[in-house]
Order: sequence, then C-alpha cells, then structure tokens
Amino acid sequence: MRMIVLIVTTAASPAAAAPLFVDRAGDLPVAHVYEGGWEHFVGGGVAVFDCNGDARPEIFVAGGTNPARLFVNITGGATSPLTFALGDAPPITGVTGAYPLDIDGDGALDLAVLRVGRDILLRGGPDCTFTDASAALGFNPRDAWTTAFSAIWEKGASLPTLAFGHYVDRANPKGPFEACDTSDLYRPSGRIYGAPETISPGFCTLSMLISDWRRSGEPELRVSNDRHYYVRGGYEQMFRLSPLAERTEDWPRVSLWGMGIASQDLNGDGLPEVMMTSMGDQLLQFNTGTGFTDAPYELGTYAQRPFIGDDGRPSTGWHAEFADVDNDGRMDIFIAKGNVDQMPSNAIHDPNNLLMQQPNGSFVERADVAGIATTERARGAALADFDGDGRLDLVVVNRRAPLELWQNATPDTGHWAGIEPRMEGNSRAVGAWVELRAAGKVMAREVTVGGGHAGGQAGPLHFGLGAEMKPEVRIIWPDGTVSDWTSLPADRVTEVWPDGLSLRLGL
Repeated sequence: MRMIVLIVTTAASPAAAAPLFVDRAGDLPVAHVYEGGWEHFVGGGVAVFDCNGDARPEIFVAGGTNPARLFVNITGGATSPLTFALGDAPPITGVTGAYPLDIDGDGALDLAVLRVGRDILLRGGPDCTFTDASAALGFNPRDAWTTAFSAIWEKGASLPTLAFGHYVDRANPKGPFEACDTSDLYRPSGRIYGAPETISPGFCTLSMLISDWRRSGEPELRVSNDRHYYVRGGYEQMFRLSPLAERTEDWPRVSLWGMGIASQDLNGDGLPEVMMTSMGDQLLQFNTGTGFTDAPYELGTYAQRPFIGDDGRPSTGWHAEFADVDNDGRMDIFIAKGNVDQMPSNAIHDPNNLLMQQPNGSFVERADVAGIATTERARGAALADFDGDGRLDLVVVNRRAPLELWQNATPDTGHWAGIEPRMEGNSRAVGAWVELRAAGKVMAREVTVGGGHAGGQAGPLHFGLGAEMKPEVRIIWPDGTVSDWTSLPADRVTEVWPDGLSLRLGL
C-alpha cells in the first residue's frame, strides 16, 4: 500500500488566525438568483475573470430561467468594501454555467456559456463587452442539457479543443432515469470548429477536467457523473484525447453521485490530487502517478454530514475548490453544499464547508468561525482576490436564493504571490505547470480550464507564502519547455512570459 505523505509547514510560518469573512452581498446592485425547475436542479455556475484589464476580476453568473448577469468590479482598493456594478451582458436565459478562456488568442477573455438548449461562445471585447461568436467560429452545438466543460490547446492547434458535458437526454421518452446523454468534443479545423466527436458512454456528466495528471505531457479528460440518474452500470471516467478513447484497461470503476472536480498537488510530489464532490462523502484521492488512492478518513476531508444544526442526513456537495485562504502556505478546501431541491434522503439545511489545512496535513472545519456556513441550496462558487489585498474573497451561487459575496478579512495572514503565465496564441498558457519554490519546498499548480461545478476562473494563480519573502518560480510551458528558476516579488501579482529558457517578468 502506498503511504500518503503530507506537507508539514515550517515553524517559520506565522501563527494562523482564524479565517474571517465579511458579508458584502447587500452591496450588489441586484439580488441575483439561480432559478428554474428540474432542468436547473443542477448547474448554477459562476465565471470569474478580468474583462476590462484593471486587475480586478469580474463575475458572470448563471441565472437558469432568469437572465445570466455580469457584475463589473468597481472596488476602490484593498481597504474598500467589495463593490460591483451591473454590466452589459447579452440577455441569455437557460444558462447553467460559464467558463472564461481566450478562445481566439487576441488577449481578451471570452466565455463558453453552458445552457439548457444550445451552448454559446461569447467573444470578449473592450470594457467587458461580449458578442455571440458561435457562428463565426463554426460552433454549431446541438440542443442539449449542458452541465460540464473543459478545454485544452492540443499541439499545433490554433484554437482550443472544447469538451461539453451533457446530463440527462431530455428527448428520451423513457427518462429521466437511465437516460443519460453522451457528451461532445470539438476540435478546431484551422480557425473554425468542425463537427463534434461523441464522448461515449455517457453517465450523466456534471463535471469535466482536462489535466496532465500523470505529468507525462499527454493531458486526459476526467469525467464525473451523477449516479442518481445513471442508476447502475456507470462510473467515474477517464478519456485519452488523441485519439479520443476511454481509458478502461487500468482505470478502476468508482461510482458516486459526482457533482464537481477540484485538482491540486497537496503532498509536494508535483502530481495533482483530486477532490470529487458527491451526495454523502466528498472523496479526496491522492495521485500515485498511475492511479489514485482514497484519502484516509482521519484526514478530515469527507464532510459527509452537516457539521452544525440537528440535520443528520447526508450532505450534498457541489463546487469544490482548493485555495490558501490565510496565506500560510497550506492549501485549504471550500465546498459549496445544498440539497438538490427537496430531496428527503439528504440534509435540507446543509452548510458550506471551509476545511483549513493544519501543519500536520489534516483538515479542520472553520466555515462557522469564518461566518460562511450558510445553509441555502449552494451550487457554484469561486475564490478570487476581488479587492487586490492578497486575500482570497468568495462568491457563492444559490438555487432559489440570492447570490452570496464575501470579503476575506482574515487578520495576520502570510505573504503571497500571484503568478499569471502569458504567451502568444494560447494567451493564458493553459496546460502549463507553475512551480513556486519557497522555504525549502516546491508548490506545483497546473493551468487548467474546467472542473468545479459549472464554472471556473481565469487569472493569477495564487500562492500563500507564510513568512517567506523571496520566492522563486519556474514554468513548464505547454510545449514542454522548462524555464530557469527566477526570483519573484512577494505580495503582488506578476505576469510571466517565456524568453527562451529565461522568464520575462511583467507587471
């Protein structure tokens, strides 16, 4: 049996204060709600990205039967309350989620919009303007129930390969149970997209992530599926991309009520672990390089029941995200929780989790202490630095309840570094690995598009540094080029560009 070894942070790190968040939802220009019937029991994702170049990320949030909305960040500075204005987004309904990426390589971030109906590719323009570029890009999706997305730039391609994950086939008269739809993979043909390849078998997909999880240079597509609708015979899947083929011969068949995927190296071996949310256990698995092994229960990550209140029924996890909330150099885990709607087998009042990693590598619940243990029907979420103070703030999407916005006010946090790799064409260097060396250890992070629950973000990779002030960075670029180690300033965001084997640091 493989032994799981976790990082122990050095004694040089400052004593961590309890996490603390301040509610800023009342300052939003409108109370946004993800609404709708059974086709919107799932979904409710949020995309976080900077669409006007001011280094303050915006929020594009799914609305279900309500229009999706864009909230433009107008926060004054690091000491100011989080403040947003309503942006001029196209009036799109049926939206389940969205993911930001620069599809056409012009430097402006675009949006892949997931819908109950036909998905849309929105091209980003100046000052957070968006136009439907689906036809111009040759993107002609079918009418489906889309709940998952991931993307990667394959070798030599001018556009990214796009994976759209579909849930139940609404046209199947025998549904919804055992009526799972297949999914679609779109590869570019020059500067447009051709007809999709079918990702099959389909087991009611709710999350996808393309990741080079073996660090082999060959990314693969991980698919998380909802057992509630495939009922039997389904499982979590892995697909090779070139050519598209399911990995079956060496992939163990794990079945769960898969809602979301998060990925992050936790033990310092450079390989990404995965957290898969579910109804009941939230399953953290450690990467062996050839497969995955379940985390021990004593680690404190299963979060299988509400930790406050008197509802002892199983929890329902949706969006999961790794993030260093207090900048102590240890990754924490946020999990958005909430009943599907009125499912009697699971907890109705189901608080979100904030699992703070301890020096010995275990995790302890702190959502109640932080003030974010709300019990609405949470779905998508994102942790991002909305005010530029180096602390990660939080946005949470709720079904049939208003959007939540939380400003991180944790005192006595450690130092930090934001790293934003940039390059030509694939402008956000999707597929790159960023390695940061500080205080005698190396933290590795992959630049991906996908995962979570129906939403993700584009922007700087955030590293907590604890007491360290002199980090170094190197980039393994998507073509496999490995840069030299380069000193990096702390407590700021730095753009990093390739310059041969060196790195050019921007603003």
